[in-house]
Amino acid sequence: MNSGSRSESLELHSVDVSQDDIKPAALHKEDVYEDPSGRKYDLELDGPRARAMLDGKLDLDAEIAELDRQGLEFQKERSLWQRVRSLDVGTDFENKRNMVYMLGAFASAAGILSGIDQSIISGASLGMNRMLNLSTHEASLVSSLMPLGAMAGSILMSPLNEWFGRKSAIMISCVWYTVGAILCAASPNNQVMYAGRFILGVGVGIEGGCVGIYISESVPSTVRGNLVSMYQFNIALGELFGYIIGIIFFDVHGGWRFMVGSSLVFSTFLLVGLFFLPESPRWLVHKGRVGEAWNIWKRLRDVSVDSNKVEFLESRQAAYQDQQLREHESRFQNWFDLVRIPRNRRALIYAVMMVSLGQLTGINAIMYYMSTLMANIGFDEKRSVAMSMVGGAALLIGTIPAILWMDRFGRRAWSMTIILFSVGLVLVGVGYQIDLNTNRPAAEGVYLTGQILYNMAFGSYSALTWVLPSESFSLATRSVGMTVCSTMLYLWSFTVTYNFERMQKAMTYTGLTLGFYGGLAIVIGIPYQLLFMPETKNKTLEEIDDIFSRPTREIVNENIVNMKRNCSRWLRRS
Repeated sequence: MNSGSRSESLELHSVDVSQDDIKPAALHKEDVYEDPSGRKYDLELDGPRARAMLDGKLDLDAEIAELDRQGLEFQKERSLWQRVRSLDVGTDFENKRNMVYMLGAFASAAGILSGIDQSIISGASLGMNRMLNLSTHEASLVSSLMPLGAMAGSILMSPLNEWFGRKSAIMISCVWYTVGAILCAASPNNQVMYAGRFILGVGVGIEGGCVGIYISESVPSTVRGNLVSMYQFNIALGELFGYIIGIIFFDVHGGWRFMVGSSLVFSTFLLVGLFFLPESPRWLVHKGRVGEAWNIWKRLRDVSVDSNKVEFLESRQAAYQDQQLREHESRFQNWFDLVRIPRNRRALIYAVMMVSLGQLTGINAIMYYMSTLMANIGFDEKRSVAMSMVGGAALLIGTIPAILWMDRFGRRAWSMTIILFSVGLVLVGVGYQIDLNTNRPAAEGVYLTGQILYNMAFGSYSALTWVLPSESFSLATRSVGMTVCSTMLYLWSFTVTYNFERMQKAMTYTGLTLGFYGGLAIVIGIPYQLLFMPETKNKTLEEIDDIFSRPTREIVNENIVNMKRNCSRWLRRS
């Protein structure tokens, strides 16, 4: 099926209505709504003509009337306990875009917690190591136990997502953050600190995969990339906050306790904000709660627009097809759908590759050891903590273009920011080769220039780490797919962070940044993204199903043809 248009052949079907659900009839060739000429229609651009085509195959008004009936029935039958259990105060706006932006802003704010807990250890370690008498190995464990805990949280994420819902799982992560922050702030020895950092990591792991899924399933495709990118922006903002908090409490006796306990404030703020947001409508449809899902959909979309009605019907159809598939499979087959079905397997390989490229190029090791790295090029202890904010601010600034323009330029074009942060890694490596004793200004200038360029470019690139996996998997495998991706992300983060000191001793700082991190980006990252990366800009989640249903060789051939065409256009213009 051609994936070049937003409104690919709409698979909407007549339905047999029951009280709890609407189950589409079996698929037949005549049920697939295609113009015989081969033209695909966008309901927003081709409004009247597309509506006429749809009405010839489907009574859209009757479908929506039935959904309204189910939604009203759900409202009438819902008990007080069910209202409380939904953890939703029912916030609504006349302008539905305001609700979409509020959902994206609050949900992505979870990234602030993740960012703070990643960077705060950079400043806290200076006082904490002395007070708790930590050896180099024990200090490395404190830094790396958070990503290890995040791996455990990622594994928990899938059952939490399935049993409790996308929003509720994020709320559960806030509880883990709270417990972890209290343990870290009160730790009398390294064992309690280990436990606190690990528990914080569990919260990070649960939140990391849930936020992308929640936003992707709830917001329109035209702003999905922008709003999921907000999560990376907030991670970078949290990392900057972590460095600022480190400076604020640097001269306070036992100030490291305030630093590592600071996430308690932000987790409370996030937990309160989530009460004003609805559950994912696609998750509710997946659970057969169609009337409830339709009520929430009307809070997130202007249902006077036909395309928004059709999108809901498409999501319902996708959920039904997944349900039908699972009814004829064994439990063993259900568990392995992610690797057994080619469509899911392609999405898994693609998402894991993009996550791995984002982590194995060293960002977490550089964030965790920023103060140490600054000290190694000549800054004193307090200035090292202060200068860490340079890297954090650059990372934050770099995420802003992704929020503003990723959905405009597309995922493939945006992935080429990998070239810019590779140049930054080269400068960081060169900076360490300049002799501090004879030319300190040049060493610091080249190193800081490299750090700023690397962090700014990586800020833009890293948004893809969350956007691409969250939109690539099918509805039935989205939770387990994000579990695998999040687990891999934090596995690489733990590996790079825990082995950072050993790797730099074996390779030198220049060899590590220029040879290992830069080599992975240039030798593997750039060719993979040019050849194997599909474009998912402005595609609904159901349309992305069509993209990954195609063989990989078709995606590669399409990318090669498009690159040749773009090169020819560029040569003609020049």
